[in-house]
Amino acid sequence: MAELSHIANEFIRQEIDEFLERPEEIERNIELFSRVRPAMQDIAAALIEGDDEEVDRLTKQALDEGTNALEVMDDGLIAGMGIVGIKFREAIIFVPEVLACARAMKAGMKHIEPILSESGVEPVAKVLMGTVKGDLHDIGKNLCIMMLRGSGFEVVDLGVDTSEDEFIDALEEHKASILGMSALLTTTMPNMGKTIEALIDADLRDDVMVMVGGAPVTQEFADDMGADGYGKDALSCVSLARKLAEEGA
Repeated sequence: MAELSHIANEFIRQEIDEFLERPEEIERNIELFSRVRPAMQDIAAALIEGDDEEVDRLTKQALDEGTNALEVMDDGLIAGMGIVGIKFREAIIFVPEVLACARAMKAGMKHIEPILSESGVEPVAKVLMGTVKGDLHDIGKNLCIMMLRGSGFEVVDLGVDTSEDEFIDALEEHKASILGMSALLTTTMPNMGKTIEALIDADLRDDVMVMVGGAPVTQEFADDMGADGYGKDALSCVSLARKLAEEGA
């Protein structure tokens, strides 16, 4: 069984020890980082610190040394962003810190995306993502989008304050197989259900898998709204999207 001491990077060990509280997340991250190479741990650590210049340098160095682009993305960038997502959810860090980490991930992905494009890797699925009508919060949604794109999904970002009609128009235009809705306010959560009802009225519900998320959203609420799945954070969002893509294939 993997232990904290098996992780080479001291900063990563400290992050897990000090900031992760849920047993399943502690176990998952110890297992993850104990198996990845030290160079990938260094990339993850730089991303967690929001150091975009260091992430840029380390990512380029790893690729130049022959490391597979998917390994750098999964074991370095996405692994690091997973911890960022947990810290944001638990209010350990706030919007400015998340934005810095987002810039760092973008700095790494600019080296990886061209490689993936040239290799002809097909996207896992196409996903529409938007914050529902009346809600202007987008940090959590944007974090999910970065993680999804980094995990091989093609994502269309509909932004914030997205009405039912805008979701439907985008679905008809882009022919996405997954639709993701976010809400941070309890007052806007019912608009998720209204959007699902609108999909039914437009005879589109059977054409798309619907996932929902956001701080006040729960699995019970997602079930009541008729969603196909609920993700509690960015990592869960990616896992759920993969599951839905497989079910819809």
